[in-house]
Formats: sequence, structure tokens, C-alpha cells
Amino acid sequence: MDPLNESLFDAQALGSPADLASSLAPPAAPGHFDELRGLATPAPAAVPRLGVPSQPAPLHDASSPPPAPPARPENGERGPLAPHWAGFFEQLGTEGFGDLPRRAVSLERQIRDNGVTYNVYADAGGPQRPWSLDLFPLIVPPESWASIEAGALQRVRLLDRILADVYGPQQVLAEGLLPPALVQGNPGYLRAMHGVRPPGDTWLRIAALDLARGPDGNWWVVSQRTQAPSGLGYLLENRLAIARQFPQAFEALQVQRLAATYNAMMEGLQSMCPAGQPPHIVLLTPGPYNETYFEHAYIARYLGITLVEGNDLTVRDQRLYLKTLQGLRPVHGLIKRLDDQFLDPLELRADSTLGVPGLLQAIRAGNVLLANTPGSAFLESPALLGFLPALSRRLLGEKLLLPALPTWWCGERAAMEAVLPQLAGCTIKPTYPGEEGHAGFETQLGSRLSRRELDEWAGRIVRAGEEYTVQNYLPISQMPTWEQDLGTGHIVPRSVLLRVFAVCVGPQSWRVLPGGLARLAGADAQIASMQRGGSSADVWVQTRGEVDRTTRLQVHTTPASLARHRAPVTSRAAENMYWLGRYTERAENAVRLARLTLDLLSGEDPSSPALLTWLHDMAWRNALVPRDVPSLPRSRRVFERALVAELADIDEGGSVGYSLRCVRQAAAAVRERLSPDHWNQIVRAESEFMRRSAEQAGERADGGYASAAALRMLESTSAALAAMTGAQTDRMTRDDAWRLLSIGRHIERLAFLSSALAAGFEIGSVHDVSGFEAMVGLFDSTITFHARYQQRRDVATLVDLLVLDGDNPRSLAWVTQTLRGRIARLAGSAPGKLTALSYELPDPAAWTLEHLCEPGPDADYGELMQLLETCETAAYHVSDAIGIRYFTLTSESLHSVGA
Repeated sequence: MDPLNESLFDAQALGSPADLASSLAPPAAPGHFDELRGLATPAPAAVPRLGVPSQPAPLHDASSPPPAPPARPENGERGPLAPHWAGFFEQLGTEGFGDLPRRAVSLERQIRDNGVTYNVYADAGGPQRPWSLDLFPLIVPPESWASIEAGALQRVRLLDRILADVYGPQQVLAEGLLPPALVQGNPGYLRAMHGVRPPGDTWLRIAALDLARGPDGNWWVVSQRTQAPSGLGYLLENRLAIARQFPQAFEALQVQRLAATYNAMMEGLQSMCPAGQPPHIVLLTPGPYNETYFEHAYIARYLGITLVEGNDLTVRDQRLYLKTLQGLRPVHGLIKRLDDQFLDPLELRADSTLGVPGLLQAIRAGNVLLANTPGSAFLESPALLGFLPALSRRLLGEKLLLPALPTWWCGERAAMEAVLPQLAGCTIKPTYPGEEGHAGFETQLGSRLSRRELDEWAGRIVRAGEEYTVQNYLPISQMPTWEQDLGTGHIVPRSVLLRVFAVCVGPQSWRVLPGGLARLAGADAQIASMQRGGSSADVWVQTRGEVDRTTRLQVHTTPASLARHRAPVTSRAAENMYWLGRYTERAENAVRLARLTLDLLSGEDPSSPALLTWLHDMAWRNALVPRDVPSLPRSRRVFERALVAELADIDEGGSVGYSLRCVRQAAAAVRERLSPDHWNQIVRAESEFMRRSAEQAGERADGGYASAAALRMLESTSAALAAMTGAQTDRMTRDDAWRLLSIGRHIERLAFLSSALAAGFEIGSVHDVSGFEAMVGLFDSTITFHARYQQRRDVATLVDLLVLDGDNPRSLAWVTQTLRGRIARLAGSAPGKLTALSYELPDPAAWTLEHLCEPGPDADYGELMQLLETCETAAYHVSDAIGIRYFTLTSESLHSVGA
């Protein structure tokens, strides 16, 4: 074992934990600031520093010179740790470094169990992956944070005033302080917002700045995010996870808490909402396939607001409403998490299905507050950074406290000619990132380009200079990270980018969140990006004063405040819960039918022609076999092979694989309503089924016969579905969303079982012993039947158990009665009182055994057959009525609540 790793478990050998950390942790790469030791290092001589003064602009009042940074130890020695990092390692506890591998494993398990994900569109392994969080936090001492805080507050004031001017008098354009091409030529500039005055005369309510620390120890602005900056939810999860791993250090270092700033933000939004007491605020998400959807659900839950998608909202008479099960509910404030161009298909992108038609008109009418007000996208262009110092002097009368990296927009000939010879020492960025009709490319590091590639980029810049922005390259600081390997793990320095957030707490008033989201570059990367395989770290901001221990938990509650915490069930969530129930039941029915069929076909006892015909009819009706498959009585083996082959066909609406996929998709749309265990059950059930199906397909291709393997796979899937049913039945709150899930399951069950029983009587399979047993098995009632009726095999016993038994959850009477009651509760009726929609289902109280078992003139049990047809028809009719009343909100009973 390496001697350093041996000493990992013997801190006494090298002194204190801080001394041990200093010995074990490699220094930052040459030319990078070392966060662990607080060392300022000069930039490498080989990297040109175009336009950077010998002494960068200070981060504080220029009248007081900055303290001199500590000098790097000579001869490559590893110097002592910075005081705040020394304090952190001294608080590791009695186990010291030897406990870090356990904490890393615990952290990874916590992230996985909490279901924290970051979706990567380009990930070939699937859209979801666990959130990546490092074990060590980035620690920011009070003096450094004071400079960041002051600079961030000044910059957000400046950006807000730029928006007010650009969408108002446009003096900065008239005076030439901003090129029109960067404003009106940017697709992010929305002409429809010109002349709008947002509530509180405040445009920016949430803004983010990406900061990097240079080799000299100073912080520089790299970029700014104003449309829908991400990170406010992930940093909360990071804080909870890391504080749990290092509770002693968290307390000892006096880390500032976050809840007070979130409280102030929500109070500020509520105070500026145009109407409503209390105002109704929602969070608009693009949906579960967005890369940061977990964060959307997490922050909405933390703030106590409703998570909605575009089709949850509608605009009526220039007012925004939320479509709920109780009708339209006014919305007064909207925190948006999608880009401006997708907000309103009437005035912006016509192909957008994520926004709300008419939303911009509601904003112009002053009836809704948006965070942020649409139209700020042009501020995210890196080209604007070079114009902000002059704009600050003009609009604020102040010099910028927090400098940005030197930036040149190549749309200006003088800037282009000055920067072209220096491309090797710069980064090349698109002026209009992510905008259609403009050059789109990944940020290019000049130091990694060959001479030929540099010449090619220079040619592109000359031909269309306005599309390119060049920014000085900055070797960003590196912080210690923990890399868990097969051994004991070790400390590795990684480049870090810090995102800080300023949130609006009142008209023209902002507050900087005392924390942030640290993004770490990958092992071989120089750019910190989650999309490029980077990681994240918690940010601990220290304070020398008293720690604000404000919490989001309400100590004193009232009935009214508790009622406000009951989030409304949106029509979209309700529809997905309804179909989650239907597809779960449909998957169970398909699995049971497929198992029953394969069991009978692989058995040694011959099956009656009537039973085979019934099995073929049921499999064909439920799309378990292709329509052109030979009939089961004529070709048993061909039918069996076709059934096995179709089990995982996700293109057919009745296959088991298709139903499992639909279950997952419906569950993903309401992920925030499901427990982690329930969600994991759903994901595992589908992935395991598809994996085993693929293995069987390979065996069949090799000439193997997969009937027995298919049965084992179906048994495993049946167990997984039973676990899902248990989670849905016993581990979900009985609100309207759950009632719709339950209604969906019972509608599917009523239609399936009614059609199966009707087909059995019509074909005559129930009159044979094997067909009789198959019917009872399909109703999942075999044990109950034999315990109650022993060896009887007549129509009366079949009808008594499968149709009339009010205690059998698979009987038609129980299903119908349950449906009638839950539909009534969904409409708000008192217990025991039914609604008009409930009466659309037949009343089991009117069914009698003598009436249903009385043979007709042709011995066809006409009354029973009519009842079965009525049940199946009523199930589909009620399903349509529920969709109209609760999902599309087009029924005549539509009304507005709470206006």
C-alpha cells in the first residue's frame, strides 16, 4: 500500500487532521488558484493575457488596498491549509480521514435514495442519471463573500435598469452605449414587451452570476443567467446532503443558512403580485424530460407552491387560470423554468407546446407577475459583458465592483482586429447561444486548437463577426474533491465555477443567497459543465456574526394556513394519475391473461375447443397476439410462439411491455407525487422486463424455445406489479388525485372482466371444467372459489362469486359499487350520496342471483349477458365523461373558483 494511504488511517503519524490533509492533498495545477491553501499563483507565461491589467480591478472599495495574498512555498513544498479549510478538517471527528470512504458511500446512497437526478439529453444510457455531488464543500470565508455579495447586488441592479431602459425610453441605444444588434438583433429581445411596466417596476426577480477565481485570487464574472437560472433546488439538496455528512464542521464553521433568503423571496413575490389575498403562485416547468426537472419539483415542494406545465394553465379575459379538478383557479404569480420563446405560442414560437396561449397579453394587462419578466434573454449573451462597465457608469453612476473577464464582440471591427491575433489565449463563444438562425457551437478553448483550426476559426469570425464573441481565458481556481476508488479514496483538485443567486425581496430590492452552486470540471476538462460530465459541490458561506437559523417550517399554524398547504390537483396531474391507474391495471390483466394462456398451452391435459377459442378471442381483443395469427384451436404452437414474441412489443397497445412503458411515462409526469420506493418499483419493473425479453429474443433467434422462460418472466413481473398495487393502495394520501388513480384502475378492471365473462358465456367455455377454472383464475379468485364452493362447477356459483359478491374486489358488484362511491367523492359529495355520473353505472343492489342465472329460451342467460354488456359500455362512457369534466374542462359545469 502507498505510504500516504497507510497514513490515512493513522492521523497521529502526521499530526493534526489539517496537517494530514496538507500532506495528502496535491496542490492545484500550475497557474490555478489553490482554494485549499489560499495561494495566489501567477498565470503561466505561455498563456497571453490580452487586455488584463497588471493589477485587476479590486473587488472592494479602491480606497482600501486588498490584503496581499500569501506566497506559494518554494521548492514545490505543500504549504499549510487556509484557516477555513484547516477548521473543516479539524472537525472530522475521532475517525478522521479513515471515515471519509464511508461518508462518500453514505452520500452516494442518500442521493440515490432521494431520487435526485439530472437528465442528460445526449446520454445514450437513458435520459436520467443520479445527481453528481462531491463530498467536500466549497468554503467561502466572510471577507471573500462580502466582496461577492456587494458586486452581485450591484450587477443585478444594473441588469434590471438595462431592461427597464431597453423596453422603455431606449436611451442606452440612442447614446450608443449598446449596439442595437446585440439587443434588437437578438432573438431574445421581445418586441411584444416594449412599453410594459412589471409589478414593482422590477424586471429581474431571480438572477444568477457564474463566477471564477483567477490565479491572483480575485473573483471574475464569466457569465450571467436571467431567463430561468437553474440551481436553486439542487443547491438545497446539496446543502442537506453535505451538512448531514459533516454536522460538526457545519456548526463549528458558522455556515450561513439559506431558508431566510427563500422566505424573503416568497414574501417579496407575494407582496408584488397584482391581486389575490393570499396570492396564488405556481412554478411553470417544461415537464419531466427537462434536464433539471427534479429541481423543479423539489423547489416547488420546498416553497409550498404548485408545480404546473403549460397545458395546466389557460388565459381567459386577460387573466391567467390554473385548471384544477374543482374548476379554474386564478393565478397571480408565475415562477417560470422555461425559456421565453416557448412561453406563448400566439406571439412567440408558434410550435411551442410548453407555454400558455395568451400569456403575454395577461402580462401586458398587469394581471400576472412573472419571475422573470419575459424579455431578458438578450442579457445572457456573453457579448454584453464588455459593455457593462460603461452602462454602470451611465445608469448607476458607479464603477463595477465585480469585474467580468475581458470580452470582445467581433461585430465591432476594431475589437475583431484586436483579438484575432490572440485567439490562442482566449475562448470563442457564440454571441447568440442556442438561438435558431445564428451560429451555434460549443465553447472553444484556443489553447486546445491547432494552428490550422485557429486559422479556420479566424476565417469564420472575419466572415460573420457579429456571430462570435471572444473572451479572455482564465485558469480558474481548483478546490479539493474526494475521489472514491477501489482503495481508500484520495483528494484530487478540480477546477470550480461558482454560481451565486440574487433574488428580489421587494420593489427594486434584492438579496444574495448566502450560498450557491459550485460546479466542478471533469478529470480532464477545463470547463465546469454538468452536461460534460462535471460534478457539483455544496457552498458554505461563513459569517462572523450570529447565524440566522430561520426555517421554512411554520411554528404557529391556523386552519387557513393549513388549507393553503393543500396544493390543488391540476387537470394534467389528475389525467396522468388516472392513466397511471388504468395502465397499471391493464398491465396486470395482460400478465394474468398471458400466464393463464401459456400455462394451459404448456400443460399435458388437453384443453377443450371452446376454451382454446376463448383464449384466442381474449388474446386477440387485448392485442397480445397479431391479428393475422392462426386461430389457437388450429395451430397451438404457432399461437404460443406469437404470444411469447409479442410480450415486449412496445409498438402494440396491448402488450405487457407497452403497458409497462405507459405506466412509467404516466408516473414520470407526476413524479413529485410518488414516493421514491414507488417510482423505483415502476422503473425497475419495466427495465427488468425489457432486459429479460431481449435475452429471450436472443434465445429464440438461436433456435431455443422460450415458453418456460416467458412464464418465469411473467411471474416476476406479476410480483413487481403487486408491489406497485400495494404502494398505490396503502402508501398514498386519499386525495382527489388518488381517487382518480383508483377510478382509472376500476374502470379498466370493470371493462376487462365484463368482456372476459361475456366472451366465456358467448363461446361456451365456462360450461367446461377447464374453461370454468380458467375464468375463475382470470378473475384471480381461485382460492376463494374452492374454499367456498369445493367441487361445484355451475353457473350459479360462478355468478355468485364473480358478479354479485360484495366482498370480492374482483367481482363486478364490488368494482361497480366502489366506482360509484369514489366518483361521488371526487365531485365533493357527502359520503353515501351519489352524483349524476355515479348513476351512469348500474346499481349492484338491483342484481339478484335468481334473475341473472335464469336461462333464456335459447339457454343463453340473456339477463346476465345484458348486464355484462351494460357494465362494459358504462365503463367506457364514464371514462369519457371524466375526461371531459376533469381533464379538458369543456363541460357545461365549468366554473371559476376563488376569483
